[in-house]
Amino acid sequence: MNPAPSQRVLAEAAEWFALLRAGEASEADVRRWRHWLEASPEHHRGWQMVERVEQQFSMASGDDPDQAEATLARTRQRRLDRRGMIKGMALLFGVGGLGWAGWGASPLPTVVAAWGASHRTGTGEIRELTLPDGSRLWLNTNTAINTDFDGESRRIDLITGEILLATARDDRPLTVSTAQGQVRPLGTRFTVRSEDDTTLVAVYQGEVAVTNGGKSTRIVPTGQQTRFSRAALQPLSAADPAREAWHRGVLVADDIRLADLIAELGRYQHGYINVAPEVAGLRVFGGYSLTRPAHTLSLLEKVLPIQVSRPLPWWTEIRPAGARAEKSEK
Repeated sequence: MNPAPSQRVLAEAAEWFALLRAGEASEADVRRWRHWLEASPEHHRGWQMVERVEQQFSMASGDDPDQAEATLARTRQRRLDRRGMIKGMALLFGVGGLGWAGWGASPLPTVVAAWGASHRTGTGEIRELTLPDGSRLWLNTNTAINTDFDGESRRIDLITGEILLATARDDRPLTVSTAQGQVRPLGTRFTVRSEDDTTLVAVYQGEVAVTNGGKSTRIVPTGQQTRFSRAALQPLSAADPAREAWHRGVLVADDIRLADLIAELGRYQHGYINVAPEVAGLRVFGGYSLTRPAHTLSLLEKVLPIQVSRPLPWWTEIRPAGARAEKSEK
């Protein structure tokens, strides 16, 4: 596979895209853009990535950036009926596997399953549910689950994303299943997060029993977490108490890299945030809003030596303060 384009190339591609999309490019600008595009295969990959992000954003906003927020708000509140689901899947296949909103990064079978899930959230949405047994369940951004409660058992299937579950007293066994294994809570409060080929479980009250696909089992007590794949269980480590703050719409940063904070924040907004390598390692402290990403970026700009710009409605650049984007003149 070809390596991902660098942040510098992505920034250049976004600037070129903004200029050409605005309809203000001169013939000389178009010639320079073509020269830039042909100068390197990496430039081609950067341009293609910008186009893919634009496609995803357009699918969510109806091709009208001025109506994007209103459209997204309606989408978050609307349950898809069967016709809407079929239409959405047609769009999904029509762009070569690029899904609506944040689902585009998921494997295709997962995306298809998410469309038909009994409960799901869109980008930037955090939802609280009360389950039939009285348990409280929070769904993080871009999360999809199925639930099955009957007279003998309780089951939650996490298709993608992350949940926080505070269990109620009930004699029926409760199981949370992921692609990598199962989690059985023993009267507890815990989070489960699906990450590529692994599952992360963090326990904040009580304890849970984790069993992976290879049938290895481990008890995770209060204040501990583990990550597991189908083949392996990682050792226990301390669970960060701030990690569950997302259900309140808060991202807590305790001496973390700016790049890591932005990677998490990016899950809560449409589009792409490109962080220049010169500022990626800046350390960040404090609590920031997940439900208002633009406000969080503005606040970060005030407390860190960075500048935030948005050359396109769906593309954000974070650079060192005072830096200028320069398109290649070669």
